[in-house]
Order: sequence, then C-alpha cells, then structure tokens
Amino acid sequence: MVCGTTSDAGKSTLVAGLCRVLARRGVRVAPFKGQNMSLNSMVTSEGGEIGRAQWLQAVAAGAQPEVAMNPVLLKPMGERASQVVLLGRPVGVQEAAPYQASKDALVDVVDGALASLRARFDVVVCEGAGSPAEINLLEHDIVNLGLAVRAGLPAIVVGDIERGGVFAHLFGTVGILPEELARAIGGFVINRFRGDRALLSDGPAQLEARTGVPTLGVLPFLDGLEFDAEDSLARSRTSAAPPAPGSALDVAALLVPRLSNFTDLDPLVAEPGVHVRWVARADELGHPDLVVLPGTRATVSDLASLRQRGLCDAVGALRASADPPVILGICGGFQMLGVTIEDAGGVEAAVASASVPGLGWLPVRTVFEEEKVARLTTAVDTARCRVGGYEIRHGRMAAAGDHRAWLEPEDGDDLISAGDEDEMVLGTTLHGLFEDDGFRHRFLAELAGRRGRTWADSSLSFAAARQGQIDRIADACEEHLDLDALWRLVESAALR
Repeated sequence: MVCGTTSDAGKSTLVAGLCRVLARRGVRVAPFKGQNMSLNSMVTSEGGEIGRAQWLQAVAAGAQPEVAMNPVLLKPMGERASQVVLLGRPVGVQEAAPYQASKDALVDVVDGALASLRARFDVVVCEGAGSPAEINLLEHDIVNLGLAVRAGLPAIVVGDIERGGVFAHLFGTVGILPEELARAIGGFVINRFRGDRALLSDGPAQLEARTGVPTLGVLPFLDGLEFDAEDSLARSRTSAAPPAPGSALDVAALLVPRLSNFTDLDPLVAEPGVHVRWVARADELGHPDLVVLPGTRATVSDLASLRQRGLCDAVGALRASADPPVILGICGGFQMLGVTIEDAGGVEAAVASASVPGLGWLPVRTVFEEEKVARLTTAVDTARCRVGGYEIRHGRMAAAGDHRAWLEPEDGDDLISAGDEDEMVLGTTLHGLFEDDGFRHRFLAELAGRRGRTWADSSLSFAAARQGQIDRIADACEEHLDLDALWRLVESAALR
C-alpha cells in the first residue's frame, strides 16, 4: 500500500509508476483504492464509474479498468455532502458525519473488491487516501492502514519535500499512529526533490534511527506531468505560457465551483498551437477563439455563480460582437446553454427546482432523473467520422425547438449534441472528445478557419503522450527507488 503524509503528496503518481515498472517485468498488476473522493471520474467498459486516478493507473498497468479497482467513490455535492458511488453505481447522497458512521457497512465491500483483484493478479498496488494518521478517523478506516493490516499488506509512506517539513511529516505519521498500524509501514519515499541529493545529508539515516523505517528512495521533481489530475481546482491545467498575439488558438474555459472532468481539456493543453486558460472573472475573458463551459457536479448553482460573476453577460457580449468566438458546452456546460434546467426531485441541486432558466443559446431543455447515465459512447460527427467519448450524467437532454445535431450516437436515439444555426454555439454530453486525435484535429482546423487562420496540424497522439508521461514516472522509479527492497515488501505480503 502507498500512503502519503498529506493529500497530493504523490500517492497516485507513485502507484501509476510502480504499476508500469511491474508491468514492464511481465508482472500481472492492478491498482486499487478502497475509497476515493473526486469529481474527476471515468467510465469502465461495464458502465461503472471509478476515479480518474485509478483508471490511469490501470492504463499504466496494462490492465482493463474495472469497478473493483475503486469500489467506493465519493463525488462532492457541497461542503458537507457527497454522492456515494458503490461498485460503479450511485447509491445515494450522504453528509460527512452520517457517512463516517456508516463506513463499517462498507468494509466487506472494500475488502471483497481487494480480495477479488488479488485472486486474479500477481500484485495489487493499493493507494491510501489523504493521510493515514488522521487519528480522529482511524476507527472507521476503510482505505488506509486499517485496510492494510486486515489484508496483511506492507505499506510505504510518501512525503512531499516541495511543501517543506518532510522529515517531520514522515516522523509524525509513524509517531502518532497506534503501534499495530505503525508496524505496517515498511518504508518511506521522499517525493518532488529538486537540486543536489547531497543536500539531504544524513537526514534519511537520522529518520530511520528515530523510526526504524528506512527511506527507499528520493524521487525528483518531474515538471510537466499535465494529464489526468486527480481533482482540485488548483490543478486545473493551463498551457505553459501565453502565446504571442495571433500565434495560437486562445481557449478560455470558465471556472466553476463544482468543476468536474476538467481533464476534457488536457488534450488541448498538450497541443503546441493552442493556449488554454481558466477564467474566473469577466475582466479575464478577453476575446478568445473558443469559450468552453466545462462539466460540473452542480449545474444550477454553478450557472448562478457564472451569472453573479458577470461571465454569462461577458460571453453573451462576445457572442453578439462582430467577431464572435465559438462557444462549446460539455455535459453540465451543455445543460447551461439550453432553455431550461429542471430538477424537481432535487437529484443534483441542493434545493429542488421545477424549472430554472438556462442561457437560452441552444434549443434544448434538461430534465434531471434519478437513474444515472454512465457509459462509453461512440458517435459520428458531421463529417461522418466516428468519435469516442464517455457520458456521466443525471440530466436528460430533449429538443426545445429546431437544432443541429453535430454528433449523433451510433447506438440509440439520445440527444447527445446540439448546435445553433451557424454552429457557433455547440453543446455535447460527451466527455473525452478531444482525446480522439482525429476529432480534435478536425475541430481545431475548423475553429482556425472560422477565425481566419490556418491550423498547422501537430499530428499529436494524445494516447502516446499520456503513455510517455507514465513512462517518465516509471523511469524515475527505476532510477531512484530501491526496487529490490520494494519487491521484498511485495513478497512479504504473499507469504502472510
């Protein structure tokens, strides 16, 4: 098990790297995280929903992503409540305190999912959540060292030296834990180190003398790991630097409080001829080539937030200008572009609403239903080219007037897209569209044409770029970690 001294210490990245290292050696390996909290999720082939990080780790392992890899997924709906997704399916909404009290009922589900993976794979690399040393939460632990002890798993703890105080964090993690949990820790890893390794001096040796736990390696800071971030608005990806005027397509994505699946824009960030920026205020909007209304876990309240910050008026003014940008809404952003949003049952909104006016820029209406759509979807675009994506939504879209379907599903007759008459305003329910290289290149070429420019096709393969980033992590693990010591920990679990 890989635990961390804090959230964002590098657990997800290290698990992905170790999965790739083991897969390179011909080991059948799978990732696992008993409970994840994230608004970035992905759909498995069986139509279940798991955290984006576990999906990426499965890609690193060369394994088919499945719901057993993330049996409990929490999707925040506010400051205190989350939708609970159990084995890929939503089972209701709970506030934090009642959920903590009910976690004992999930132990069998989590332990059973882990046991299933261990029976089918040579090695399972587990990821903890947050810190394993939250002593106020240990009684109901289903994801950290309590799980490790129940399953007989050794653990390593990752500390982020970039934050400062890494030795105190590692020492304190061991020191505050009950002895039976502290005994499960078999090693430390220091992450995101910059500069000369000699600067650490004998710090790791002193730490081992105090805790009895060896440091198994020091991983360098890897700049530019830009794909598949776990969650958090702070990690919404932007392009490296603003381009010179007119030198690149300018994409402005509107930042909303309950932003979900912001990884939709990662492929645009990766394109050398595109500049992506997240816009929180009307005075930051400028005059972009493309405005994106992204996915959200709270369509009604996030639309209200955009209105309050003047962003809807600002985009509307651009739309009415002589040189309007293309406007694209994805999932919740698509719902915002429509005529009405109806959530009479309070499926998504904190307060049930029979009808809330949308922006009215597309002739569609949204009705929220209890049953969630979670599926991989293949569609054809206006060039009759196939494009793949995935859907995660409670909202059902219906026509509220004449519209142009610029994407049509190959199976079924659901409304998954709409555009205005000149296709300057577009909406779709599909996430992941821009990961399809052919679709992305056609879209950008047409966008450039509308803006009076020529698109220089980069021929970027986004899938290959993602694999390259995973390989960078694995290469760093192979160079900087004591893999023999790590393998001995793996073998010790097999003998228990």
